[in-house]
Amino acid sequence: MSDSTEWTDVRRGDSGDVPSVMALLDGAVRWLDANGRPGQWGTEPLSASGRLTTLIAGIAADGGLHLAVRGERVVGALGVGQPPAYVAPAAEPELYIVLLVTDREAAGQGLGRRLLAYARRLAVASGAGVMRVDCYAGDDRALVRYYESQGFTATQEFTVPQAGGDSWPGQVLEQQLG
Repeated sequence: MSDSTEWTDVRRGDSGDVPSVMALLDGAVRWLDANGRPGQWGTEPLSASGRLTTLIAGIAADGGLHLAVRGERVVGALGVGQPPAYVAPAAEPELYIVLLVTDREAAGQGLGRRLLAYARRLAVASGAGVMRVDCYAGDDRALVRYYESQGFTATQEFTVPQAGGDSWPGQVLEQQLG
């Protein structure tokens, strides 16, 4: 694996960055679908979802959007905020990751690891004792294993009902910061 994090900066995002984040999400959907993994985010571009675009804009407006950039190019996005309603409350102050996505053209270059390290610094600076994230737990649980490889421990499993009677399997993971 090539680690090019030394030439990737992380900066706070704002509403003007929402289209770049949506482009990253669309690229992730294309990659997931091409690799036989449409269960995570489907097969349609997420930028077509007004609800998701509004959600990303809200993360930015609340000051929770952070971007990995190379020059002017956005190559990753981290969103922190409130956990979704289907996640049990934390027993202590936390930093909750609501979004983590990287440019699939830069896969294997340590961008996710860099953004998670940045999130840890944000969490410690805020006085949080734990950092949590939830993710897709379907297929072969590859995303769960990724977060475990980054120091997280799986905790709560959940499902989110989907249109058509299906449900989306999820996993909450946490990392103690003490």
